[in-house]
Amino acid sequence: VLQGYAAEMDNPLMAHLISPELQNKKDILFGNMDEIYHFHNRIFLRELENYIEYPELVGRCFLDQMEDFQIYEKYCQNKPRSESLWRQFSDSVFFQECQRKLDHKLSLDSYLLKPVQRITKYQLLLKEMLKYSKNCEGAEDLQEALTSILGILKAVNDSMHQIAITGYDGNLNELGKLLMQGSFNVWTDHKKGHSKVKDLARFKPMQRHLFLHEKAVLFCKKREENGEGYEKAPSYSYKHSLNMAAVGITENVKGDAKKFEIWYNAREEVYIIQAPTPEVKATWVNEIRKVLT
Repeated sequence: VLQGYAAEMDNPLMAHLISPELQNKKDILFGNMDEIYHFHNRIFLRELENYIEYPELVGRCFLDQMEDFQIYEKYCQNKPRSESLWRQFSDSVFFQECQRKLDHKLSLDSYLLKPVQRITKYQLLLKEMLKYSKNCEGAEDLQEALTSILGILKAVNDSMHQIAITGYDGNLNELGKLLMQGSFNVWTDHKKGHSKVKDLARFKPMQRHLFLHEKAVLFCKKREENGEGYEKAPSYSYKHSLNMAAVGITENVKGDAKKFEIWYNAREEVYIIQAPTPEVKATWVNEIRKVLT
């Protein structure tokens, strides 16, 4: 892909096949695939080869390089932009010519998906290895490597949702790390509100997608898009946010094991939040508690 497509975009002999709108878009289309390739080629593969005789110790190899695996997050974040560009130009003569020269049965988009598939495959491989390495020397490292890779997958998944937030004025990066995101039923009760608002609030919940950052929690409304691939991915229109410095939490709401309360400014605003399951509630309550303490 890097030699047969990306490098060809800079080849003067191919320039006449590239439409003007596609020129200078190489970074959008391929993201940091070259960075991923060089990491594997120069660093990770060599490390792995040291463990050919001791496969059960391979967890160490992952742990030593865990920082570098963050490059996948960058790749996945760029993927929606890459896909939308590919859809505009997928029938371009330039791509057809590259594919013909490479003698590839599949078109470029199948290969651009590879890094996304690769990072998800690692956790399956590590799980599988762990299954056969129960009591051997490297089992702990394998377990830790698996946990770390799952952490990266969660970060990738969360950031894919986060880049779909629309209508937020500030800079999301200033809110600190994104810790959790998910969909909930939400009821609100505002002290200052009109009594009519309070009555209404008791009955019909709002569907909200919450993003918990270190410094704020964002409430968004999910919009499903109609389309293919990433076009079908939902977008989230920003509604409001609460600064974590002024938030309090009530962990149990009587009558429902899936509900908890977030309140703001000494209960001036109260949000009753219903998670899909008691387990999801527990995870969120724990994360929020960590932020508050």
